[in-house]
Amino acid sequence: MTGKDPFFHVSIWRGKDEGNFVSYDVPRRESQTVLDVVTYIQRELDPSLSYRYACRVGMCGSCAMTVNGVARWTCRTHVAKVQKDGELEIAPLSNFPVIKDLVTDMREFFDKWARAMGRFHGGSTRADAFARVDPASRERRAADAGVECIGCGVCYASCDVVSWRPEFLGPAALNRAWTLVNDVRDVQRDARVQATAGDRGCHACHTQGSCTQRCPKSIAPTASIAGLKRLALCSNSLGR
Repeated sequence: MTGKDPFFHVSIWRGKDEGNFVSYDVPRRESQTVLDVVTYIQRELDPSLSYRYACRVGMCGSCAMTVNGVARWTCRTHVAKVQKDGELEIAPLSNFPVIKDLVTDMREFFDKWARAMGRFHGGSTRADAFARVDPASRERRAADAGVECIGCGVCYASCDVVSWRPEFLGPAALNRAWTLVNDVRDVQRDARVQATAGDRGCHACHTQGSCTQRCPKSIAPTASIAGLKRLALCSNSLGR
């Protein structure tokens, strides 16, 4: 760090949907993450700053924010890799109502999971033996491709279709539906395909791929949505 300014400039969104960016000077540190920066400001400069975090190691997703215009997990994002001309701008996730500062209201995001029938419905009872699913089966591999989603909202915040059409279910809810569609134990496959079809569901996706590009878990919601489109087409063709 020899020769570098020991401080750098950070702009953070303050307020609700109607607010403004406030500037802070933050000391440079080795291996400094964006979450480190936000935590420093809240603890040392302005205790009124509101934000979310939990695990700090990329497992919970609650620290997701918009960093220099891109939705990211702040605990896994190093300042040195995202600074632009020595500047850092931190804002709440796009496409979510802002509660305060960097904290967003995620109720609609998870309500859309419910509308996409994102809950498992099995046909077995407690008296039945455990279901066995072959790890090498095509259905299991298809489900595995999207099952690691932790609901951080990065894909939803990165989706232009959500911005244009707020009623769109969004990539996370549709990815969850695709995972369950491929779960051979679930008994609501056809109903789920119907619930995720149409102009509010998979058919609204423009296949731009922003969700896949930005997903911190390397999940491909674009592929999941394409799968739902194919199933919806087959269901319609069969008159279901």
